[in-house]
Amino acid sequence: MTIVNIDDLRLAAERRLPKLFFDYIDGGSFSEETYRRNREDFSRLALRQNVLADSAEPDLSTDYLGQRRALPFMLGPVGFLGLYSRQGEQKSALAAHAAGIPFCLSTFSIASLADVRKATNGPLHFQLYVLDDRSLMNELLAAAEDAAAEALFVTVDTAVTAVRERDVRNGFRSITRVTPGLLASFCRKPGWLLDIAAGGQPSVRALEHRADFGKGALEQAANLSRRIDKKLSWNDIARLRDRWKRQLIIKGVLSPEDAEKAKSIGADGVVISNHGGRQLDGAMSTIAALPAVRAAVGHDFTLMLDGGIRRGSDIIKAIGMGADGIMLGRAYTFGLAAKGQAGVAEAIQILEREVSITLTLMGCGSIDELKKRRSHFVFRQHATAQEGIV
Repeated sequence: MTIVNIDDLRLAAERRLPKLFFDYIDGGSFSEETYRRNREDFSRLALRQNVLADSAEPDLSTDYLGQRRALPFMLGPVGFLGLYSRQGEQKSALAAHAAGIPFCLSTFSIASLADVRKATNGPLHFQLYVLDDRSLMNELLAAAEDAAAEALFVTVDTAVTAVRERDVRNGFRSITRVTPGLLASFCRKPGWLLDIAAGGQPSVRALEHRADFGKGALEQAANLSRRIDKKLSWNDIARLRDRWKRQLIIKGVLSPEDAEKAKSIGADGVVISNHGGRQLDGAMSTIAALPAVRAAVGHDFTLMLDGGIRRGSDIIKAIGMGADGIMLGRAYTFGLAAKGQAGVAEAIQILEREVSITLTLMGCGSIDELKKRRSHFVFRQHATAQEGIV
């Protein structure tokens, strides 16, 4: 199969992965309405075409999260990368760093922060679920400090876990050990099985010293998910702000009011996110939420965005509507699941190429120019440019 775009990588991932893991990556909650909106609402935005502008080699570098980056996107946190490809977290980080962009490790990872840092010295971030087991949470924070994580992304939209019906049918997080039926499904994907088996039984490395979490990745993940603090409040975030001395980003914000609260307690930015359509079903898409959030917090506050990114034009539209940078999730995970580190690199290259071509056809010479003239280049479909976001 010829890989041309991210959707092709998705199909390749589906062919290689057991259904249990593909559906975990690909699915959303309940009727998956939010999941679909994240994609569909990008089509409501239009790009301005400008010709003869001498923009054939646009500069894709830009500033977000306090530093100059080679590309306007980074690899966001995705759980269990090491179950889709052996040493998946390390492979993803290596591909990101080769492209000059950061990688953010999820709390729900097979590799530990120390494992990833051992593999690469590039820009590393960490995504934290606040746990009711504060001692374990403090261990994770200390590990992030030891690994020189530049930023901490605190996920705040998981007070309860929504019903992800594909996962329920497949038994993800309810099955804690490999059953005969699950083993049979694994055997139908021999390429994946041989790759994973070469590393021995997968386990969550950060939990290996905790016997109460169990031994294998499935059991450990199920137990860890029960420890997410269901009573998390803004006071807890304020205390975490005092504890963490580097960049603190709040992930899972859709409303202007929540973004303003995050800014008021000293957060360095927010990620406009609906958990990839995996939490509140019926919520607005992230691209639809972006303009009001930007208007509320002003232009000097970092806004990242995730959700529904499959094309370079999606990245341009999000920046045109007010984002500073983009966090990829499924887009690079499909690449990892399909082809390992080479697949992550290919996903990055596909989006880089699409961003470059799209900017050229828009007559826009750089991401920085796009940010300076947002409403000139990106506007609502069937609306005038003046109705875009300045």
